[in-house]
Amino acid sequence: MAFGQRMQIYRQRRGMSRPVLAGFLGKSPSWVKQVETGKIQVPKLPTILRIAELLRVRDLADLTGDQTLHVDLFIGPGHPRLAEVKAAVDAFPFTTDRQAPTAQHLRHRLDRAWSARHEAPDHREVVGKLLPDLIRDAQLAVRQADTGDERRAAQAALSEVYSLSQFFVAYQPDSALLWRVAERGMVAAQDSEDPHAIGVAAWLTAQAHRDSGPGHFEAADAVTMEALRYLESHLPDAEDKVLAIAGALQFEAGYTAARRGDNGVAWGWWDKAEKTAKKLPADFFHPVTSFSRAIMGAHAVTVAVELHQGGESVRQAAKADKAVIKSRPRRARHRIEEARAYQLDGQPDTALATLDKAHEAAPETIKYNGYARRIVLEETEAKQPDRRRRASELAVKLGLLAA
Repeated sequence: MAFGQRMQIYRQRRGMSRPVLAGFLGKSPSWVKQVETGKIQVPKLPTILRIAELLRVRDLADLTGDQTLHVDLFIGPGHPRLAEVKAAVDAFPFTTDRQAPTAQHLRHRLDRAWSARHEAPDHREVVGKLLPDLIRDAQLAVRQADTGDERRAAQAALSEVYSLSQFFVAYQPDSALLWRVAERGMVAAQDSEDPHAIGVAAWLTAQAHRDSGPGHFEAADAVTMEALRYLESHLPDAEDKVLAIAGALQFEAGYTAARRGDNGVAWGWWDKAEKTAKKLPADFFHPVTSFSRAIMGAHAVTVAVELHQGGESVRQAAKADKAVIKSRPRRARHRIEEARAYQLDGQPDTALATLDKAHEAAPETIKYNGYARRIVLEETEAKQPDRRRRASELAVKLGLLAA
């Protein structure tokens, strides 16, 4: 099957029209049609990588047809601890001869796990080690709860364990496991009747929908809006963490709008999220979503990048660097968004330097990020020898090229 035919199939699977794809690529709809029908030659590698990014093609060989070019763009290498986490999620024990840990004990372990995730450069390894026992113990706490209040508290803890699991499972080569974790987290949250747990589960479910491609943007919006409507009545006297999850959901609505290319709606939701952030204490940092005053600059970069506004992306990046993001993986993610901004603005050398900073902050974040992988691969084909060398060195670190 020719490249153009493969491109058309993936475009249609994603529910993306030719004009929309053309707009994202800076091309005309007729150019897209000519590529798909084979009337013009296959684009060069930078354009192929951009198409793969937009269509969320997992393996570059699936788009090119070149079986010597197996590169997973949006699925990182399977983590060594993935099998252990999957076994804990998949297990369905009926009997046990041990006592479940107390709610207080589970809370303490969850707090430690979130802290470890934010502080460790190898955060997937750290979280992956903690998750199997956390999953089993949280499930056990639900089963052994004696009263309605105890059961609801245990369900809230279980939902949060699944939320932590989703961070680990994301971008792993098992999409079915990701959805299983997301759905179980939502069910546990609903059973808990806890506004914070429900908001977090909705936030993660919306992300899973959005990352599945344009055909799922409406589902992402539906989850986000329903959660915001639910939380609205709780906000007047809400705890900081409930206010924060509402702000995180407001930004998610803007993020999806930006992915859709809707400029006004995207920035409108960003404004609402910023107003919510300003209601929080200056040093507040939400342990799950990273929502805070400090994160809004990073969020502005993301909106501008998703809208393909190169100059605006760089301006927002310069402003955002004034704030300190406490979380290592979130800081690395922000550096990746900055790199995308510089790439859009025609500054590939700065983009590579920024990706080096992302790797320094959290190697396990950049290793699994499709946008970073795409930029690095593209620059390994650069005409300038020094840039090509730097990109190749980073590609080796990410496992994209052999040492």
